[in-house]
Amino acid sequence: MAARYLAAQGIDVDAEMSKVQFGQAALGTTTQPLTLRPFRRIETVLNASVPGTQKSSLWDISISAGRVQSISPHDPVRLQSCLGEPSSIDAYGALLAPALCHPHIHLDKPYLLSHPKYSHLQIQRGDFAEAMDLTNRAKNDFEIDDLLERGQRLVDESISAGVTSMRAFVEVDPVVDTKCLDAGITLKNKARDKCDIQICAFAQLALFSVHEDDGENMRSLVRSAAQRAEVDVVGSTPYVETTGEAMKKNIEWTIELALSCQKHVDLHLDYNLDPDNKPLVWHVIETLKAKNWTARTSKSIVLGHCTRLCLFSPDEWRKLKHEIDTLPISFVGLPTSDLFMMRTENQTRGTLPIPSLVKDYGINAAIGINNIGNAFTPQGCCDPLSIASMGVGVYQAGTVRDVETLYECISTRARSAIGLAEYQTKESANSMDTSTPTSPDEESESVSDGKFHPTVLPGQPADLLLFGKDDIEWRTRKSISEAVYLYDGANNRICLKGGVLVE
Repeated sequence: MAARYLAAQGIDVDAEMSKVQFGQAALGTTTQPLTLRPFRRIETVLNASVPGTQKSSLWDISISAGRVQSISPHDPVRLQSCLGEPSSIDAYGALLAPALCHPHIHLDKPYLLSHPKYSHLQIQRGDFAEAMDLTNRAKNDFEIDDLLERGQRLVDESISAGVTSMRAFVEVDPVVDTKCLDAGITLKNKARDKCDIQICAFAQLALFSVHEDDGENMRSLVRSAAQRAEVDVVGSTPYVETTGEAMKKNIEWTIELALSCQKHVDLHLDYNLDPDNKPLVWHVIETLKAKNWTARTSKSIVLGHCTRLCLFSPDEWRKLKHEIDTLPISFVGLPTSDLFMMRTENQTRGTLPIPSLVKDYGINAAIGINNIGNAFTPQGCCDPLSIASMGVGVYQAGTVRDVETLYECISTRARSAIGLAEYQTKESANSMDTSTPTSPDEESESVSDGKFHPTVLPGQPADLLLFGKDDIEWRTRKSISEAVYLYDGANNRICLKGGVLVE
């Protein structure tokens, strides 16, 4: 990703790395070896297209202390004076937008279908029961080395796509003990300068519906994991319990554990399409209020899957919004998994209508990849933009504003959902030099009305994604709509994390 950009600037990365490793003598010269800095801090991105501004307008973005400092109309004289400066980037008119986020991805279960160690565990039926069985059989053979190998591929491919933050689920149970957790923490620490990885200590198995000890061993393992400093989130799967009462106990126990350890909480919830199955989301809200969540912590709450809610009427959605009130609840839809797994006998399929939650009911929501290359989700890739692009058809969300929402759901809204620094409200634009018109018109991108603005504004974290320049000028993506409509396969993207070029 960054190598292509540097090559466009006339820098031969391979040659420079050879100088570092072998010295100039290896290249037939006697000059002193060049020492490259371990990272490249960017202070200006010049000549960029910015979402929410008039089409064809170009902007210069200044960065300081890891945040966007100011945005002003592009100055060609400034560009000429900065050419060759290592702290400046010429965007060549391409789109600069907030970087991407995985709000929900499993770090210990990717690529099971393609890794040679698990090649004997292939899909035959393609249903949820089989996916659970194949995954549980694979978990018996999990070891640190292959957990690191598969997890590193997920992290690498995500970073290459422009992901600078993710919530990563790692399972804790008597089968894997803490192997997945230990590997996840290793990957988190290794990626620290490129991607913020939140570790969720996750109970995929039942916490109470266990015959031999009523689940005490399982709960003890999760409790110990939650107390580790490297763990950011506590998660569970209430629907795997065998009774409704056990499901409610699972919810209550997980929420109390998160409160006592001051962690975020993330529940895989209501994963069915049964109209006779009363949604557990109501019990989650009731429990959060009974335990005084907002008075005891500032941590966030995420509810993933929730396919049963697809059957809600508009009145039920409005009731849900009312009951949530001030609770920091966000929903994460997982369309690649949900549409593959969730179907009824008459082949009805479901995944949360994410754009509608945001637009029609004012509920914060995001979109996640969930799994990649395993029996739960054999298809897809690690690029969040691929599911935003897919979402145009899945949600019939094709307007400019719709696709801005889809982009928010893999960037700013996703970051907020998992409790990371929120992007600034529209009022932050007060410090933006608007001498070039920015009011939307027939040829402009629309401007979001919410605090999860899809554009780049002063005060935001400088986690930014620059879409690559094409040699044919009109092919260069210059708007959110082009980026979402025309999926680019993560080609030639340049990413900044806190203003530092991600190499």
